[in-house]
Amino acid sequence: MELLWVGTAYLAGLIASRLYLPPLVGYLMAGYILNIVGVEANETLTHLADIGIELLLFTVGLKLKPSSLLRREVLSVGSLHLLIVTAVSALVFFGFNGQITGGLVIGVSLAFSSTILAIKVLEDSGELSTLYGRDVLSILILQDIVAIGLLAVANNKQPSPWALCLLLLPFLRPLAYRLLSASRDNELKLLLGVTLALAGGLLAVKVGISSDIGALLMGVMLAGHTNIDELSHKLWGLKETFLAAFFLQIGLADLPGYDELLQVLELLSLLPLQGILFFVLFLLVGLRARTAFVSSLALTTYSEFALITSNVVVEANLLPPVWESIIGLAVALSLAVAAPLNRFSHRLFSLLEPALVRFERKVEHLDRLPSSIGGAEWLVVGMGRTGISAYRSFNQQNIRVLGLDADPTVLQNLLADGKRVIYGDAEDSELWEKLPLAKVKGIILTMPGFEARSSSIKQLKNLQFNGCIGTLCFHSHEESELYRLGATFVIHPFIEAGKQLAEHMLDSTYELDLSELKLESISSMEAENIK
Repeated sequence: MELLWVGTAYLAGLIASRLYLPPLVGYLMAGYILNIVGVEANETLTHLADIGIELLLFTVGLKLKPSSLLRREVLSVGSLHLLIVTAVSALVFFGFNGQITGGLVIGVSLAFSSTILAIKVLEDSGELSTLYGRDVLSILILQDIVAIGLLAVANNKQPSPWALCLLLLPFLRPLAYRLLSASRDNELKLLLGVTLALAGGLLAVKVGISSDIGALLMGVMLAGHTNIDELSHKLWGLKETFLAAFFLQIGLADLPGYDELLQVLELLSLLPLQGILFFVLFLLVGLRARTAFVSSLALTTYSEFALITSNVVVEANLLPPVWESIIGLAVALSLAVAAPLNRFSHRLFSLLEPALVRFERKVEHLDRLPSSIGGAEWLVVGMGRTGISAYRSFNQQNIRVLGLDADPTVLQNLLADGKRVIYGDAEDSELWEKLPLAKVKGIILTMPGFEARSSSIKQLKNLQFNGCIGTLCFHSHEESELYRLGATFVIHPFIEAGKQLAEHMLDSTYELDLSELKLESISSMEAENIK
């Protein structure tokens, strides 16, 4: 059975990727195909899916700072959205066959957005740490916290008083830090991450809280360690494999009938209204139209959490059993529609920009763009390891250089180190239009996403930028495309590393040979003098 699940998921994911869709859409379709041919989910698949979600939320916790939840745009947008949707749900389900509680719980749970899809899309595009990525992530976590109380209402259970003990996890941080530092081997780091994620989930279940929240809190406990990026990278492939089981599980749920399909379509028709509501709220708190649009699009889905609440509501006899299949298909279709839209969110905004920017508030925006670069002659966009290395190289030669990055935490750390950096999202077309580039000699683009690098080059050329443009490529097909768009030079980091290593080795060998020749020459001269 396991071979059938994995093989079908792979083939469907391969087809989806060839159609420029995320593989997770293929996993969903694989689940429905297996459902149609009579394959059923069992406890093994459910258990694998649960592990996948716990690993996902654990890795999210690794990058989370609790202070991010206290930002004005997070509290105001997240809270207002939930309150508005709750009020509307109460009106819609007020007379729902006398089952007001069940209808209200389902209605509120549909206000939640898919944590899995949003995080996966943001991680794949390298935007999880950007300003809007952090806002989206914080709102999703706020929704998860509210979800705990909603589940308690749905199943009429209260968390154990011992649940407050989970708040003591941060006090175990020194021990967790020591364990991670002591785990020098890669396989040990991977095992430690899995152990902590599962331990957090188990502790949460024991005190009557969702295992997902426990895994998240365990990740928050480790956040801030110097090796956290390495641990997150080690967990990436394992997490992706287990998450395939989650999407298969959705598809293997019962398929609704014709009447229920109509209700599914009605639910899907409400999704654009949710997106519009998020967009309006983001604008009201002072974000620019672009940030509000891409953030809203990432949140315009139904959450996999609705699958959990529908199951609990049905088991409590608050709604008919058919609602499980209705919610399951609605969530699956919302993910299938939202995935490709989020993939091209920046392109969509470029098309809609003239209409959307008119709704921006005339205030000092929270995500304001820089309008000055001082006397900088070179710009380094993307202050990761490669970007910082380029910045240092310019700085050591007393060349005036300025770094740009979309990650507020990265900027804060670099400013503390005395580096000249400013906020700037390279995929934002307005950034390049506002920056005074007349005196800039060259721009180095080191962002991980190919779409970000290629769109930046295209925008710079459209603005008739005459300076040099240097960038990276990680695949052979990217190099020709980047040159075609107008890049001055393109390097492959791994190929260049090999070349430099060989050159250094040859130089060392040459110097060693010269030293040996000198020693031989000196020995010969000494021998002649003795004679």
